[in-house]
Amino acid sequence: MSRFAQSVGIILCAVLFWIGPGGAAAQRVVPEKAVAPSDAAQPTAAAKDTTAGGDVLQRRVAHLRHGINISDWFAQAGDPSGYTKEHFETAITAHDLDLIQGMGFDHARLSVDPRPMFHGRQADQITPQDLAYLDAAVKRILDRGLAVDINIFADAEFKAKLASDDEFVEQFADFWRALARHYSNLDTERVFFEILNEPEGRDRYRWYGVEAKLAAAIREGAPLHTIVATGAHWSDDDDLVFLEPLRDPNVIYAFHFYESHIFTHQGATWSSNYWHNLKGVPYPSTPENVQAAAAEVPDAVHRLAVVRYGLDRWNAGRIDAEIGQVSAWAEHWGVPVICNEFGVYRKNAEPKDRVAWLSDVRTSLEKHGIGWAMWEYHGGFGVVTMQDGQPAPDEQTLRSLGLTMRSYQSSGNQRSGAN
Repeated sequence: MSRFAQSVGIILCAVLFWIGPGGAAAQRVVPEKAVAPSDAAQPTAAAKDTTAGGDVLQRRVAHLRHGINISDWFAQAGDPSGYTKEHFETAITAHDLDLIQGMGFDHARLSVDPRPMFHGRQADQITPQDLAYLDAAVKRILDRGLAVDINIFADAEFKAKLASDDEFVEQFADFWRALARHYSNLDTERVFFEILNEPEGRDRYRWYGVEAKLAAAIREGAPLHTIVATGAHWSDDDDLVFLEPLRDPNVIYAFHFYESHIFTHQGATWSSNYWHNLKGVPYPSTPENVQAAAAEVPDAVHRLAVVRYGLDRWNAGRIDAEIGQVSAWAEHWGVPVICNEFGVYRKNAEPKDRVAWLSDVRTSLEKHGIGWAMWEYHGGFGVVTMQDGQPAPDEQTLRSLGLTMRSYQSSGNQRSGAN
């Protein structure tokens, strides 16, 4: 061997020693702090237990078996100026929360409009004043033994920015990190963070990336709490089954179910324009029983949609086939799922058909072991109606949900104010 070759060999041996697994270069070039993920980014105790075959997620999802959406306390006020002291103290009162508990619900999905506390380009600066009423609401829900799903319920403009503006996604991640950190000291078994209600974006691939970014931010803020994720667009069942689960194992996956909208949204004045023409659309549907309702629709294309609703024969079996696909997706990936919105708009639906649909959906969900939250407490889809200014449980709706009104002690004077 030449002297040159010997020299090269010696140099190579030295380099291999220097950069090897235990070598000094490995220690200097890749210091421990540079490669070790932060505590927030590491698998949480709950996640580790779950990946090891534990029952943490199963135990937590058991708190989300039969819930109700509180939709217009911290959301859906239209203009942010509508979120006034009077609104927060009267939209939902102590009596309402006692009634929710008395009807047998085990959790509330609390919709929260981010706009009043979202400060552009410093979205992580959520002030105590921003959170005062929300803090009180969360406490009042938990004090009644209910779980709470804090659900960001943004408007269409907010969600459109998420669909097109990467910097806005970063701002929203800052917001979620701060909000999750603020609530990270609350009960990990009964407080859930839902990333976004119905993202609306049609690009499922982009939403998958955006949701992963937001979930990571929540995890940094709240290492131990369970996150609720969903599919793109309207969070329908087909949006969910498109997803592959996030890399975070401490996540529950949610979908919404309103099929067929021709029945559940008849008379509605939002989304598809022709829905406002629909009245008396029956459930279950057959080719014969939809003819009268179809005849009332002036546009031929939309009239055909009603006819097709009849041809599809929407009934308990058809509903179960849809929900069964979600169940199969969850089983394939080994993840828990919930249906945290389903309901029928009261305006033009026959009451008997409405409760039949609610019963069939609820029965299918429970058959597949899927927890649920009905849309909504009061309003057009409500489980209560207003009688002489007071909320009155609809007994037929409760029966369709498998619930009965229990005796309870109200901690407030009906609708007189907050407690």
